Amino acid sequence: MFLIFYLVISINLCIAQKQNFLLIIIDDLRTSLGCYGDAKAYTPNIDRLARESAIFSQTFVQQALCAPSRNSFLTSRRPDTLKLYDFYSYWRRDVGNFTTLPQHLKNNGYITKSIGKVFHPGISSNYSDDSPYSWTEIPFHPYTERYKDAPVCQPNLRLLPAQNLICPVQISSMPNKTLPDIEILKEAKRFIQDQARSSKPFFLAVGFQKPHIPFKYPKKYLKYHPLHKFEVPTPYKWPKDISSIAYNPWIDLRKRKDIEALNLKFPWEKIPRSFGKLIIQSYYATVTYIDKLIGKLINQLEILSIRQNTTIILTSDHGWSLGEHAVWAKYSNFDVALRVPLIISIPGLTLNTKHLRKNNSLEEHFLYSKRKLKNMQSKYGIFDALGKQIIIDSVVELVDLFPTIADLANISIPICSNEKNFPRTETICSEGISLVPLVRAALNEEVTTLTWKKAAFGQYPRPSVEPSINPNSDEPRLKQIKAMGYTLRSNRYRYTAWLPFKPETKAPDWNNVIAEELYDHEKYESEIRNVANSLKYEHIKKELKILLQRGWRSALPEMFKY
Repeated sequence: MFLIFYLVISINLCIAQKQNFLLIIIDDLRTSLGCYGDAKAYTPNIDRLARESAIFSQTFVQQALCAPSRNSFLTSRRPDTLKLYDFYSYWRRDVGNFTTLPQHLKNNGYITKSIGKVFHPGISSNYSDDSPYSWTEIPFHPYTERYKDAPVCQPNLRLLPAQNLICPVQISSMPNKTLPDIEILKEAKRFIQDQARSSKPFFLAVGFQKPHIPFKYPKKYLKYHPLHKFEVPTPYKWPKDISSIAYNPWIDLRKRKDIEALNLKFPWEKIPRSFGKLIIQSYYATVTYIDKLIGKLINQLEILSIRQNTTIILTSDHGWSLGEHAVWAKYSNFDVALRVPLIISIPGLTLNTKHLRKNNSLEEHFLYSKRKLKNMQSKYGIFDALGKQIIIDSVVELVDLFPTIADLANISIPICSNEKNFPRTETICSEGISLVPLVRAALNEEVTTLTWKKAAFGQYPRPSVEPSINPNSDEPRLKQIKAMGYTLRSNRYRYTAWLPFKPETKAPDWNNVIAEELYDHEKYESEIRNVANSLKYEHIKKELKILLQRGWRSALPEMFKY
């Protein structure tokens, strides 16, 4: 208990002095990481960070689409509050002047900087990454971002370069002899170098673009992922007991030249297994590429001796299907699309700063940790010389990110009042809750006794029951939305109700359920069997439907209710 008391005091002193924050957002990253138990992954740098962190094993986003998800966790408001389900509206103009996470820190003395893809560019962030509200400095986007979809993919010398999905490249042959994520890393390192001399704390958000398609990455990373180690998930088919409204026809993949060449009949013909393996291989290789850049980014903190007072948070805007249910990409309510990694490393709490060494290389630090790790197992993970790894299985959501960081910075924000009684009067509040109590309970080995959220909530819109290209089933515009799939995930179950939805009122009709899904993760973790029509699960379905209809407030633990 004395150690825990000491660590809590240490973190509070660290925060009071100068607590920096590095938020790393990886685009389209599912839990394909070694620290999440994926044996096919090669992610030594993220895994090393995880050994100094709390790992949240059951973290879910609120919508599996870039702009709605990013706006949601950066404002801590859910899609139904922001009224944003596509890319084409800006909350400050259309809904309310809600304060963002970086804006709250900026207003409390932090230097805030956006590098890469943090907010989704375009209308949804007012064509400015929400500047100047959120950032003290002008957001940075890489120059080579303009070549994102350029025809530079050349599988072999006999073929002309094309706009392919699968696109391993030689960096030296790329425009400007670099790639966007390398530019992002370079700018982030420059910012950290400058801030090392500053007396002000900083909040740095770094948004890496990969593994978002196209899978354009340095070819050398394929050596970590030989094709023979991958297989397309089995069964590789769309289940008969799931409504077609839940299907996402991966339209963005179909626009790529190498997918076009397969001549697949829309919407149900599957990508051949042989090509599916190539997609999976490139996804993993791209993740390894980003892992390398993240290692260099964290090493910059260590070289400049500011790692010991910098909290690092690593997450993603949503997951990505790799052949599960015979579908690809995001755009769904399945676990593979909504579940993301969340790794939080807190100096003085999960990270024992006394053991950090100055000016050590990343490779040295990693090997040093491995020597100390041997045979040091615990109930919650691994103890090492740098701290205590904690694995937390409680259900959490990305809307919890804002209040967690605010809590760590000693500038906590309240839970939003019920809007029926207080319509949009609060600009600074949260529709999530701080995760700090979970971390502290885990350190006290009390996490199994701490009552937490009953479920995580998400949603996805559709223009019709049957998949279509126009309107786009994967990315319908607001005026095209005719149905909304509302979903919740408890520790054991996922329940989804597809409801009629009126874009004019932005409201669902709970009296007319189009389709239902219920998955028992204790029996079918991959969500391949829908038991919504099983009499055995009737009472479970009824309870979850009531919880889903009542909404996120009804799922909060008692300690956060008022």
